[in-house]
Amino acid sequence: MPQELPGFYYDAEKNRYFPIKGPIPGSSRSSSSTTRKEPTEATNICRSVAVKISKLLQFREVNGNVVAFNKRKLNVKEEIHKIQASEPVVHKYRGTDRVGESALEQIRLAVCTPEGQTEMDVLLAGSVNGSVSCYEVGNVGQFFDNGVVCTPDLVRPHNRENKVKRSKDCLHILRSAGLPIQMSSGISSIKLSSKQSPSNVDGGSNSQFALVSTLGSEKSGGSVYVLDLSEPLDFRQFLPIIWRRIHDVASFDCTIWTSDCNSNASKAVIGTNLGAALVNLESGASSWVCRCSSDVLAQQFHNSENVVLCGLRNGAILTVDVREKQAGESSRLVRQRIPYSRTNQNSNRRWFEVKGNICASHTTYMPSSITSLVSLQLYDQYFLASSMDGSIKLYDHRLTKRGGVQSYEGNVNSHTHLQLGVDPSERFILSGGEDCKVKLWSLKSGELLFDDKFSNSVCSTICWQRSESNMFSSLKDNFVLLLLCILLGHLPLENSY
Repeated sequence: MPQELPGFYYDAEKNRYFPIKGPIPGSSRSSSSTTRKEPTEATNICRSVAVKISKLLQFREVNGNVVAFNKRKLNVKEEIHKIQASEPVVHKYRGTDRVGESALEQIRLAVCTPEGQTEMDVLLAGSVNGSVSCYEVGNVGQFFDNGVVCTPDLVRPHNRENKVKRSKDCLHILRSAGLPIQMSSGISSIKLSSKQSPSNVDGGSNSQFALVSTLGSEKSGGSVYVLDLSEPLDFRQFLPIIWRRIHDVASFDCTIWTSDCNSNASKAVIGTNLGAALVNLESGASSWVCRCSSDVLAQQFHNSENVVLCGLRNGAILTVDVREKQAGESSRLVRQRIPYSRTNQNSNRRWFEVKGNICASHTTYMPSSITSLVSLQLYDQYFLASSMDGSIKLYDHRLTKRGGVQSYEGNVNSHTHLQLGVDPSERFILSGGEDCKVKLWSLKSGELLFDDKFSNSVCSTICWQRSESNMFSSLKDNFVLLLLCILLGHLPLENSY
């Protein structure tokens, strides 16, 4: 085994050392590990003396963005973001029962109207019964004039004086008229290419494809569909056009638990009860890239999209190389034995067997089955992972053997497939729990900023609005669509700096 060198990490594939670059996402490059802890400590001090946002802004005007407070350094901009995020506004929408408990995604579409071509925001909601519902978001009735308006009810805050103002600020949604789109079986995931995802903060709509996967049933396995929205839609025939633009790309004789697509929507990867498969979305051709006895429950294209992170039921997180084989290379999957972690629940077994081009040096473990994987865009070597024991951790992909670089405490889970949500600025992490609470953490410090229960159901799916600080979520049991307006109605940040 190569020896560890301070400030360097060893890459077994390239057989050389590389310097460790970059701090934990969100932290200052010039700050030390001691300095990185100060904003969290200063936050507690700040709140204990009830320092208002206006006071922080006064400090900033005099002293700059980093000010001294009670003999400690305080980043004013970050503290204002935290204070605002800790007081979200929550609305519950009527008429959204039994939608979105499996998948939620917002997509921006080009539509043709009598006044000309324009754009609209649509929320796609997938359910376990196989239906996909479409909701207009924002200026409701502008396009779907014959739809059903879903009235928002304010759930939080409880202050009566705020209720009227917050209700006026709330985004409205309208369900398109007609029956929802019905797929062959329950929806397992809806994914957009990264150019159309919430992390695309420039507001452009460079890609118009949505990947839809279904679980499968007793009679048939899961399927992969592509929703092609590259051409403008006629808003008067929205649902019929959507129906014609859903293409069945590939079908499998197994259960599809999850899926993800690359940035240009040319290929997708699916996680099944047999392993992981790569699908060419243009030709429909598919090939297995990983075969294992443990179900692949979570997936994410990572970094350059040459590798895919696969979260397994046994708690392992594998890095699978999905690049095409060169001419002359064998197409057979390589058999490997992956050793179990000493702390893994399957410690009575020393290893498990997989087939595929697995980067063994990047394998890591969590205490229980993996439920969600999220690669960061601004800090492309980092990814978030959660498991069914409630653990949530931030990993550096270059140093996965050393474990997580940050933990987020307090989440409650034992067996539920819960999705992690990361806001477009990658400052905050949000997750529901089996205690029916919704929690929000600072990605940088791991500080718990928000912890509240406003429903008797589990918040299972999360969708941040594109280029906004609002988040759609769905409850697992009664399936009522919620909207958490993080920062909505507070001091506008864009006017504060």
